[in-house]
Amino acid sequence: MVEAIFGNGGGPGTGELIKNGNTASFMADVIDGSKDQAVIVDFWAPWCGPCKQLGPALEKAVKDARGAVKLVKINVDENQELAAQMRIQSIPAVYAFKGGRPVDGFVGALPDSQVKEFVSRLAGGAAGPSPIEEALAMAKEAIAAGDQEQADDIYEQILEHEPDTAEAIAGLARSAIARKDLAAAKRRLASVPPAAAGHAEVQAARAALELAEAGQKNQGATAELEARIKADPQDHQARLDLAGALFAAGDRARAIDELLDLVKRARDWNEQAARKQLVKFFEAMGHGDPLTVDARKRLSSILFS
Repeated sequence: MVEAIFGNGGGPGTGELIKNGNTASFMADVIDGSKDQAVIVDFWAPWCGPCKQLGPALEKAVKDARGAVKLVKINVDENQELAAQMRIQSIPAVYAFKGGRPVDGFVGALPDSQVKEFVSRLAGGAAGPSPIEEALAMAKEAIAAGDQEQADDIYEQILEHEPDTAEAIAGLARSAIARKDLAAAKRRLASVPPAAAGHAEVQAARAALELAEAGQKNQGATAELEARIKADPQDHQARLDLAGALFAAGDRARAIDELLDLVKRARDWNEQAARKQLVKFFEAMGHGDPLTVDARKRLSSILFS
């Protein structure tokens, strides 16, 4: 199932889709090859910084096109005559061939989204969702069905193919949090590449970890905190701590109720600590979670009443 998505089920292998070309093979690889399907030619050099940025993005987009296009990489240092014939003056330079003729191209590195669009256009819109996107969707379906073990297995396979996939890292971190293995969750989140630090899934996992760590401090103190609140309903710190302990224990609905009660009683207490904690709850649960949606409405009703 997952193996088929990642190309182990009989589809074109990476070696068939992406190859290093040269002057001698250019006619067969590109001119003749493009009569059957679109061929992208990437003129690059090992010393070229932008080439190192563009190359992986091109390769990923070609793999995601699932055999609709091929990529031939030409090292201009080793194929200077061919580069001169193609009038390559600056690299990276990318040409797209169809029917034996160049039909499109660009010079310089482009953002990943534009590279994907370029390849998809050549594929005639056939690229569709990438294998990673399909696998992530499968993981979410497994979680919805209550099969966290299957979801974790999918996430692990995703990371074998694309180690920097933020959604998979965040998914495994959340799974570790659910098992109360906070150290493992920390290790997972520490592996998030800087460029993905602001990803919504990563931020949600970090919020969930922070809440779990805070809740651990009050683990086993629920009865004591409840007693403090019963003795003094205005013990705001006890109510805030109780909400954190309840959330960490999985009683999210009651945790939200306690914070909303605190907002009603003293919305400005401790620099609006209750509202800020609610926002962290929402981030950890996800903005589409029914509890989040309902609690946001209730919070707005309190704040604007």
